[in-house]
Amino acid sequence: MKRIQAAQQYKHRPASNRLTPAAAAAAILVLGMAATAHAQQSAEGAGATQAEPERVIVTGIRAALQQSLAVKRNAAANIEVITAEDVGKMPDKNVADSLQRLPGVNISSSAAGSGGFDENDRVSLRGTAPSLTQTTINGHAVSSGDWFVLDQVGGAVGRTTSYSLLPSEIVGQVIVRKAPTADMVEGGAAGSIDVITRRPLDFKERLTLEGSVQAVYSTLAEKTDPQFSGLVNWKNATNTFGVMLQGFSEKRSLRRDGQELLQYTQIGANSALAQARPDLANVWYPRLIGSSLFTQERHRKGGLVAAQIKPSRDLSVEATYFNSKLEASNYNRNYMTDMNGNGAIGGNVVPDSYTVRNGTLTSVSYSNKGTAAAPLRYGIVDDIVREGAYAKSEFLDLNGKWRVNDRLTLSGLIGKTRGTGATPSQGVYEGDVNNSGVSYQLNGLGSPATVKFPSIDTSVFTGTVLDWVFGYSPATTSDEETYGQIDAAFRLDNDTFKEIKFGLRGTDHERSNFAISQGPNWANTEPGTANTNPAWNGNTYPGDFGKDLGGDFPRNVWELDPAILQAWGAEHSNRSAERIYYPDMFNLTEKTKAAYVSTEMEGEGWSGNLGVRVVRTEGESNGYQILPNQLPGGNLPAFPWGGFVQQTRIENNHTEILPSLNLRFDVRSDVVARFGASRTMTRPDFGALGGTVSLTDETHTGNGGNAALKPTLSNNLDATVQWYFAPRALASVGLFYMDLHNYVGYGASTGTFIDSRASQQSGQPTFATYTITSPVNVDASVKGIELALQLPLGAGFGMDGNVTLSDSKQDFGSCPATQTMTSSDPCDMLGASKTTANVGAYFENERFNFRVGYAWRSAYLAAQDRGTPLYQDAVGQLSASLNWNITKNVVLTVSGQNLNEPILKNYVYNKDQPGRFYANGAQYYAGLRFKY
Repeated sequence: MKRIQAAQQYKHRPASNRLTPAAAAAAILVLGMAATAHAQQSAEGAGATQAEPERVIVTGIRAALQQSLAVKRNAAANIEVITAEDVGKMPDKNVADSLQRLPGVNISSSAAGSGGFDENDRVSLRGTAPSLTQTTINGHAVSSGDWFVLDQVGGAVGRTTSYSLLPSEIVGQVIVRKAPTADMVEGGAAGSIDVITRRPLDFKERLTLEGSVQAVYSTLAEKTDPQFSGLVNWKNATNTFGVMLQGFSEKRSLRRDGQELLQYTQIGANSALAQARPDLANVWYPRLIGSSLFTQERHRKGGLVAAQIKPSRDLSVEATYFNSKLEASNYNRNYMTDMNGNGAIGGNVVPDSYTVRNGTLTSVSYSNKGTAAAPLRYGIVDDIVREGAYAKSEFLDLNGKWRVNDRLTLSGLIGKTRGTGATPSQGVYEGDVNNSGVSYQLNGLGSPATVKFPSIDTSVFTGTVLDWVFGYSPATTSDEETYGQIDAAFRLDNDTFKEIKFGLRGTDHERSNFAISQGPNWANTEPGTANTNPAWNGNTYPGDFGKDLGGDFPRNVWELDPAILQAWGAEHSNRSAERIYYPDMFNLTEKTKAAYVSTEMEGEGWSGNLGVRVVRTEGESNGYQILPNQLPGGNLPAFPWGGFVQQTRIENNHTEILPSLNLRFDVRSDVVARFGASRTMTRPDFGALGGTVSLTDETHTGNGGNAALKPTLSNNLDATVQWYFAPRALASVGLFYMDLHNYVGYGASTGTFIDSRASQQSGQPTFATYTITSPVNVDASVKGIELALQLPLGAGFGMDGNVTLSDSKQDFGSCPATQTMTSSDPCDMLGASKTTANVGAYFENERFNFRVGYAWRSAYLAAQDRGTPLYQDAVGQLSASLNWNITKNVVLTVSGQNLNEPILKNYVYNKDQPGRFYANGAQYYAGLRFKY
């Protein structure tokens, strides 16, 4: 009973506490009724002459570039700007695609746990991790979920926003703020990105209809899918009330061919194998090398509804509701070597031959076949289907602005945002590959590892028998925040200090997750017998599997039909409430209060702002620990596989003072110099604070949380010089330095935990010593230079480009988390590329426009994977778009993403230890856009 009660707090709240389309529509309807009445009264009393003049929106690539530069040039602080027209004329499918072209911006294609894909998903600034960059929409935080199960539970749960939920259609403008001001929402130690949606009264015409009908073809999946978007905007004749409705439905088929080298492990110095071959002591080897095939159907759908009332120039009120859901059912298959099997290193068997280079077992061969009576395991087959996986993000907010008089202006914002990620079920089959022998040869990052199973036909299903059923089924994560703020600006009669601004903000945030640890249904499952295998209908991997990867490894591998696997998993899996997996569950609450005051300054040839923000955070982390013994006098609930469940509660409160100064100097009419000094903060990721420990039983390693982590503070210096030497032209150079305190690094420790796999197999509680990699606070620093050029060439041609050079390091002393590293820098910061570069070119006339862009970044530490680092090797992406104005209102558009079909490559401690090879192919889009 106590176990069930303890889990209740993780269940979803009643529907009345959620954001719903009905609630959003009701709120906007009320606003609309009030707006109509107010507008009529205003028109009757003051006449149409009181309406604010219509705002003209420029069109065309060159005009949009000029508009973006105008905003950038006039800003007091260092910012980058993208307008809606920029987005429309590039092959941008989400906001991250657009941002990657800006100097100092890094993008990545996953949250790390799911590996790399063909769509940009996370954004970071200046060679730092995505968690140090704050993303807001219309100035407020936005909650989002992740669709991949390992990003939904345990230590992988972060604060970052999934840009795969933010289609480019919602963008009016994107502002990247590299130098903060006191009125900005705290949370971005490296900077912030504000996505500004379109507003009803910003449109030129009273009635505007926009839309697109496209098809996308994925070369690797060899499938074509439809994509639709539409917008309707209406405003009244007096420009005092408007309503906008946007919708999108975008399907895409995804296939990823890969080789995955997982769970690098050291041969123990005291092991029997090392005693027999001393040169193998402490040598690293990949336990698993798999032929990995991943397929997915993604369907992003949702929309945005906005209503705006502006009865006079002094008053404006807006309501906005946004909802985006990414349906992401997926099927992952893997045919893997198992070097920890009883016929290989795991059985302390001396190999027939081997080579060691750079502390790594780069080749090994085992030929002993074993017998039916005494089988030797050399491989594992792993098929997992996740039907119904999804991620969702939504918000509803109401904001207003009132100019009380010529001196005082008030503004306010209230709202709520919610994000969800879920994996309703996993159909899992895992089987042994026995008596085959095995060999591998690592080829660095030049090509995938060579893998041979000399005595088995990988296309024959009977070569495997059931070993295990596992996974999280179901798994969910929920993130929500209620927020409110009020701001005031008072104009001063002073030669230097022109305006004083002050405000208050408060939030109530909660993050929680829930997981069932799926296991065998013993009533109808008999491990090790072929008669419990799922039916195989003869399917194998596609005949062209791995064609883009090269190398020599198993390709003609059997696969189960996903429907058969899903049904078989439901029959043979135990997903009961008694299997709640407490170690990967937590609940976090955060209440914040912030106040700021700042002043706008101006003098002859200069301007700026000076301010301070004070932030109070009150956090509470609730997690679980599994203890091997009952506490004295205690009454702890039992854990299903042995041990006892203890709920933990840790408070974490702190107050931070965040000053900021920004100065702008007009060196001459076409040269602007800026200087900024500030202190910023980022709260630790939710998974880092969760206090839970996620274990890998096979290697006795794990990742743990640390509920006592302090927020990361950064003391920043920023200086830029910008030369606007012609219309739509810019040459700039910038220097930046970040002195980070309480940065979240990783340290290693050991602890005793229950080995759930061994416990379930033996039926008895089994405990073991695990090496746990957990987050700790350390110091770090980042410094670098940004170079940018935007150059019109004449006759409709132009080009742009930028380079960011960044040097970062953790001040980790001897770097205890990775003190056994054989090469590379053991103090690398997460997400830090030393070089990021973008180059683009365009042409435009009245009928055609064409744009091509290439984005490249050098290698960086992408994640901590199963207690070891995982680096992403250097990678570049080529994209292009062509638009033909068939008529004034209809445009034929053709575009492509990943045209160079990049191979994503990962490595572990050094490049003699490859980690992943992924091919995603290219994506081609074609269709019509219209506007009336």
